[in-house]
Amino acid sequence: MDYIYLYGMVMSTEAFLLKGKFPSADGYGEIREKYHHIGGETGTAAAVLASLGCSLKIGGSHIGNLNRYIIRGYFSDKQVDLSELQDEDFDGIVDYVLIDRDTRTCFGEWEKHYGRKEPFYEPPCEESVKNAVCCGMDPFFYPEKSAELCRRYNKPYATIDCGYDSVMNRFCAINAVSHQHLESYYPDKSFEELFKLYTDNTDGLVIFTCGEREVMYGRKGQSPKYFKPYSLDVVSTLGAGDSFKAGTIYALYNKMSDDDTVKYACAVAGIACTKFPISKNPPTLKEVMELTEKR
Repeated sequence: MDYIYLYGMVMSTEAFLLKGKFPSADGYGEIREKYHHIGGETGTAAAVLASLGCSLKIGGSHIGNLNRYIIRGYFSDKQVDLSELQDEDFDGIVDYVLIDRDTRTCFGEWEKHYGRKEPFYEPPCEESVKNAVCCGMDPFFYPEKSAELCRRYNKPYATIDCGYDSVMNRFCAINAVSHQHLESYYPDKSFEELFKLYTDNTDGLVIFTCGEREVMYGRKGQSPKYFKPYSLDVVSTLGAGDSFKAGTIYALYNKMSDDDTVKYACAVAGIACTKFPISKNPPTLKEVMELTEKR
């Protein structure tokens, strides 16, 4: 079957775009726009990939009462199979994000995913992996099983924000790691040190994203390459990383070179930053191709 399997965090986001800067403590901020929309690393990536013309199957988080209509309604007219997502009689996982031009501040319920004996998510489906062309696998739920299934059926997968010594990094085709992850987990190491640690532990393509700064990427035994992100008028950075992830998955599906993968993912993320919210007006294939042709 000609589809991409996405597994991981599918939720909804209450997003508030501020008129000015994020206020200081005890201050006030005027809301310019607000939306309740599809969210989560996998949910947002799915919205972008669907806009790029991909057929998808999604597994992962349970759907709750507060976001059932948003998630199922959003994908109802797209080539996206949600049959693996389970409905449950609970609120659902929702996060709340306040955004100004330069920053986004998130409030969420991440711990709720792990807050009971029976988790709010399902393991990856073996048949879904087996029948996919390639996969996009979040590292947050069942990482060992995710990697094992992809290896068993020889399915290349892209992942994000996992440790250099993790099973997800070891067997990935692409690992896109954000500077936030690197700075949080390895504050005492330079990006150059970390690049070697990541690439030494995988045969896949490793990409470090750094916001407006140059993207660092490459493979085992190589010196890192760099790519300067596209300069565009930023409206919101909410979902930029998830859109970059979507770009790497699209590139994996289309068997792009390393250079083209990074170039394409940067274009997808760049265009996404000119939109709010991304799910309402996601990057299109035409927009991405027009931007990549400028370099």
